[in-house]
Amino acid sequence: MPGNDSDSIAAAITEISDRLTKLVHDEIELAKVEVGQKFSSLWRGAAAIAAGAVFGVFAVVFGLLTLAWGLNSALDSIWLGFLIVFVVLIGLAVGASLFAWRKLKVGAPVPTMAIDEARKIQATVTAKPGADR
Repeated sequence: MPGNDSDSIAAAITEISDRLTKLVHDEIELAKVEVGQKFSSLWRGAAAIAAGAVFGVFAVVFGLLTLAWGLNSALDSIWLGFLIVFVVLIGLAVGASLFAWRKLKVGAPVPTMAIDEARKIQATVTAKPGADR
């Protein structure tokens, strides 16, 4: 009979080892999925910014030329309207750059859910039996 006990202990240890391996594998997969989702979201946002910038540049150029020529006519000057539009454009460029910097300084995506889950598993595995009593 002592052989049966050692066989069942060996089987239990093997099963625990297999389950821990599966847990670690699942946590790695969770981290991959989480980082992939965050990266995908950042990529789509960057693509939308690029598309908006391209279309916006063409629209803004025509609008600004119209404004500059209108100011030139109103001020009876060939260059003053363009100078006013130039100064406004510089101010808008600085404002847009500051806004973009604040939004993009979030940093690289971190798999926080996977890390938290791994910590819980580690705490469960390393807990001493009977410590919860």
